[in-house]
Amino acid sequence: MKRMRGRRLFQVREEQVPASARGTGCGPGAPQHPLPLPAQLTQRLDLQGNMLKEIPPAAFRDLPHLTHLDLRRCQVELVAEGAFRGLGRLLLLNLASNRLRALPQEALDGLGSLQRLELAGNLLEELRPGTFGALGAVTTLNLAHNALVYLPAMAFQGLVRARWLQLSHNALSVLAPEALAGLPALRRLSLHHNELQALPGAALSQARGLARLELGHNPFTYTGEEDGLALPGLRELRLDHGALQALDARAFARCPRLHTLDLRGNQLDALPPLQGPGQLRRLRLQGNPLWCGCRARPLLEWLARARVRFGRRVLGQRRLRGEALDALRPSDLRCPRPGAEEEEEAEELKAARPRAPGGAPGEEAGAAGPCPRTCVCVPESRHSSCEGRGLQAVPRGFPNDTQLLDLRRNRFPVVPQAAFPGLGRLVSLHLQHCGLTELEAGALAGLDSLIYLYLSDNRLSGLSAAALEGAPRLGYLYLERNRFVRMPGAALLALPSLFSLHLQDNALDHLAPGDLAGGRALRWLYLSGNRLARVSPGALGPARELEKLHLDRNQLGEVPTEALEGLPALLELQLSGNPLGALRDGAFRPVGRSLQHLFLNSSGLEQIPPGAFSGLGPRLRSLHLQKNQLQTLPALPGLGELELVDLSGNPFHCDCQLLPLHRWLAGLNLRVGATCATPPSARGQRVKAAAAVFEACPGQAARKAKRTPAPRPGARGTPTKRRRQRANKEYKGLEGHGL
Repeated sequence: MKRMRGRRLFQVREEQVPASARGTGCGPGAPQHPLPLPAQLTQRLDLQGNMLKEIPPAAFRDLPHLTHLDLRRCQVELVAEGAFRGLGRLLLLNLASNRLRALPQEALDGLGSLQRLELAGNLLEELRPGTFGALGAVTTLNLAHNALVYLPAMAFQGLVRARWLQLSHNALSVLAPEALAGLPALRRLSLHHNELQALPGAALSQARGLARLELGHNPFTYTGEEDGLALPGLRELRLDHGALQALDARAFARCPRLHTLDLRGNQLDALPPLQGPGQLRRLRLQGNPLWCGCRARPLLEWLARARVRFGRRVLGQRRLRGEALDALRPSDLRCPRPGAEEEEEAEELKAARPRAPGGAPGEEAGAAGPCPRTCVCVPESRHSSCEGRGLQAVPRGFPNDTQLLDLRRNRFPVVPQAAFPGLGRLVSLHLQHCGLTELEAGALAGLDSLIYLYLSDNRLSGLSAAALEGAPRLGYLYLERNRFVRMPGAALLALPSLFSLHLQDNALDHLAPGDLAGGRALRWLYLSGNRLARVSPGALGPARELEKLHLDRNQLGEVPTEALEGLPALLELQLSGNPLGALRDGAFRPVGRSLQHLFLNSSGLEQIPPGAFSGLGPRLRSLHLQKNQLQTLPALPGLGELELVDLSGNPFHCDCQLLPLHRWLAGLNLRVGATCATPPSARGQRVKAAAAVFEACPGQAARKAKRTPAPRPGARGTPTKRRRQRANKEYKGLEGHGL
């Protein structure tokens, strides 16, 4: 290995260094180049600990035999497009512990043999779809210890051989439903130490080959079947050291091969017998306050019947406290007189929490202060919960270092002024299902660190700016399933850092100019499932940074083209489930330069004119047109960079009018799902492969003859016959892979 570690190199130049000037070291007698390149046969190059700052285009083109390149701790801030072109044999690229904030889309081009890519310990805040598109041989990608907060759809497209994806120690709170699409070989996914507020089952289920999933040290408090986790090959699931307080019996019903489940260090005081994972053999429960009264008898019986190995010393009846769970029999868990077990449980929990010195009755000490009597405060995770306690007012007296406060499923209709004193470190506040009708002025006063506010499933019909003042860092506001009929535009003026606004399933019927006047920092806007029939021109204009706009499941009769003006950063547009019927020419032209993902599925589309997608540039990566009423569709030659096209569920009529689409699809290396519905002779055939259906079309025979070369003298069989044999062979190979 050629070592240049710590030699204080300051630049990598793209100019070719003459062979006579190339050196093998950086000492006083070495040739004086900004980067003295070794001989062309060098296979391993160690440059870690230098000050390169930037990797320019084709920086290593004179080293075509490199297999290992180490650029750790080089203070690299920029990797130019094409920086590694020419390194077609490189197997390992280590860019860990640098200062990268972004990767240009073609920064990793030319690395077709790369097997391992290390990007841990950088400052990456986003991943752009297509970044890893040229890395078809990579098996391990390490993105741990970065600053990622969101994974977009198709984030890892192209990594068809990746087996281990490391995303731990980021700030991930949202995974797009298709974030993990295109990873057929993925077996291990590390997502521990992030900020996931709920188990992202829909996104995880895209990686159906997963065998090991690590989700520990995330703050979600519940997981159930509704989270949609469906991983038929999953063997090991780690949910340790989180904030789990409840687990539904069917949470893992669609993970039939699950063998090991790690639930250590959560807040589970009960666990139901799990339904579905019939191969479960190991269950880790240490560090949970499990209560072993008669209510735990079904769990113990199930564990014995399923032969699951486990171990946990328990709380519970005084005579059992501290016993190992696997040492108990169901008959040990007696059911005393009605109410006695609850009384004993309360006494035990009270005794287990030492009273704060000089504290008021009903306040127990945690590591940083008291805790209300009816709540649970966990010092290690800095989480406090009063979920489902029937409270009629917001309690007070939580530890000052609380970061997550869960008050869901209580009964207070109003959050009063200064409701959360002393909680200046609070990051996440859960107020779902509380019957809330109002937040009074100053309700959030003093919550300087608050980032996540959950107000879903309440009875709110409005919010004032005064109610939200006091939370200047609030980035995620969840207002789904309330009673809003107008956008709470005035409230947004108090939230200069608002990143994501969720207003799904309310009763909004119109977006007017000024509704988003306070949303200048807004990136994601979710308005699905409302009654929107109109989005006025200029209504979205103030949100110039908007990247994701969900308008699906509304009453829009046409694409709001004029309203899309002034959104230069829009990446994803969801319009599915609207009664669109048809599209106009240039319907998406205002966002043509930025749009990457367009959803028009289930929109009743019967026809799409040739110019409907005009203006959409090469940045478009996915187009969803499934489940419409399309009988024909023009070719879309201007969308040459598509990575996903879904045309399934349309009643295509396969005649000569569909020939341009057939030709266009034949040139795409994509599975599109388009099948013929009529005529009956073609029903069920794939539009892309149904060549025989279109053979009689005018011009098709001449086109075919023009492409057919004359047979060579002495050649065996005709070219047409040989091509047909090759095509049949390739088709059988594709069938074997499920394509």
